[in-house]
Amino acid sequence: MGEVKVNVKLSNAVDLGMFRRGLMPREDVRTANVVAIVDTGAVRSCMPVDLMDKLGLRPVRRINAQMANGQTEGVEMTEAVDMEILDRLVTEAFLVLGSEVLIGQTALEATDLLVDCNRQQVIPNPDHPNSAVIRIRLLEIAVGG
Repeated sequence: MGEVKVNVKLSNAVDLGMFRRGLMPREDVRTANVVAIVDTGAVRSCMPVDLMDKLGLRPVRRINAQMANGQTEGVEMTEAVDMEILDRLVTEAFLVLGSEVLIGQTALEATDLLVDCNRQQVIPNPDHPNSAVIRIRLLEIAVGG
């Protein structure tokens, strides 16, 4: 397929919550604009440790991640990050790994974005070009007997 890159705005979600509550000025919200590689083979998104530090994020847990070569390695997972891709927003934790920002499947699914392999770019889902539509399934629960 070749490498697909996309511009992404990453923000510390805790900072944004404090800003929304009037506890922090907007200019103090830690944010970074980066060019990220879209990795359709990765489930979760990843960022390097220096970006985690720049955004003021703390690791919240360690999880096992299987690398492309099949090896399993323990990696840190960050606090919540607001990620804006093509004007669509998702909030998720990142794995701290590597030297580049990688966008994984969970972010693509949550933003309803697709990879156009022919043009090597990220595009909105043609079925929902103006805003993300997220698939959910509601379960009916019988109450009473």
